[in-house]
This record gives sequence, C-alpha cells and structure tokens, in this order.
Amino acid sequence: MRKSLNTLTQRSLITHNNPKSPISEQYRTIRTNIQFSSIDIQYQTIMVTSAGPGEGKSTTVANLAVVLAQQGKSVLLIDGDLRKPTVHYTFKVSNIQGITNVLTRQITLEDAVVQTNVEDLYVLPSGPVPPNPSELLNSKAMEMVVEEAKSKYDYILFDTPPVLAVTDAQVLANKSDGVVLVTSSGKTEKEAIVKAKELLDNANAKILGVVLNQKEMKDNSYYYYYGAN
Repeated sequence: MRKSLNTLTQRSLITHNNPKSPISEQYRTIRTNIQFSSIDIQYQTIMVTSAGPGEGKSTTVANLAVVLAQQGKSVLLIDGDLRKPTVHYTFKVSNIQGITNVLTRQITLEDAVVQTNVEDLYVLPSGPVPPNPSELLNSKAMEMVVEEAKSKYDYILFDTPPVLAVTDAQVLANKSDGVVLVTSSGKTEKEAIVKAKELLDNANAKILGVVLNQKEMKDNSYYYYYGAN
C-alpha cells in the first residue's frame, strides 16, 4: 500500500518530481495564462473545481500550486473538500488538524498551516471531516480566514468538491477572485460542463478558463489546455 501511495504521489506532483517533462510545461502554461489574464485585476484567490468526480481537479490544483511557488511566490493551498480531502495525501502531511479546526476556533491559521517540501508552498489540510461542510465554508469565520491568508500569501488556491455533487464549490467560488474548471477528455459530458458553468455563474464566479486533461496525443503524453472563458 505504501508503495502504491508513493507512486501515486510521484505522478500527482509531476511539476515537482519531473519539472522538465512536457506535462509540467503545460502546467506552466496554465500559470502564465492566469497571470496574463490578471493584468488589470489581481487574481490572488483561485478555486479549482470540476463538474464531476475523477476529472483531475486535485492533481491540477496541486501542480498549479507548485509551479506558482517555483516562481518564488508564497502559495497556500487550502483543502476545501471537507468531504473527501486529498491534499494531505498528495503532500504527505498530517490531517489531524486543519481548516475545520481553524473555522471552529480550536487553533489559529498559523498553527494549522503546514510547510511542504516544495519551497514557498504551504498547505492547509481539511482536518477532521465535519457534519456541516457547506455551513462552515459559508461562515463569517471562513471569510476571516481568507482575508488573513491574503495578507500573508501571494496566492491562495482552493481544492473543492465537484460542482454538481454538492454546493460547497459554489460557496467558495463566491469567495474567490477566479475559478478554473477542470474537465477530462472522454469522461466529462458536455451537459455536465454546461450545468457546472451555469451553477458557477449563479454564484457570481469569475471563470478564468477550462483545463482539459487526459487527452491522449500521438506520443501518449497528456495535454493540459487552459482557455479563457
């Protein structure tokens, strides 16, 4: 099991483990496009989500966090998926305490944040799975956490549950400067993308673009595409 988990982590954090790979270059393209789209507006808080499960949103947000940190920017990745958290697995950190403890005022944000082995990249794990994720994310306490994080980090990224599964993503979209929607080639249905966009629009989200992954090319690599909305 440990070998399997390590292998998964190696593949998930390709921008850190193999920064010269073609896939890593695509993540840097996503980073560049986001930064170019924010010439007049600073997109400091960015949410990454998907229409449904298994479409690569957690892998995408983790690698986006890495390439932003590789520019020398201080980055905080918050695990906003309080139902099925994965950030602590990806970065091999403890999930005993995290954002749920901060929101319930058990610990401070500073005490909950964990430094990763990637320079300038920090993560805020989910902590214990709560019975009321949507309410916690939509609380005044969450707004205060975001404001405090903005004063300490150049970028704050959110990993969230899929848009069509629960309302959590819509709640966080309203608190974010921009949203990146992740889709999976051959898996994400057009109707699901349309519905996800509609729900995000209803939440007054600023959709920065769409990432298409799992697209097989002639060299059997994967292609990540970022397109402005």
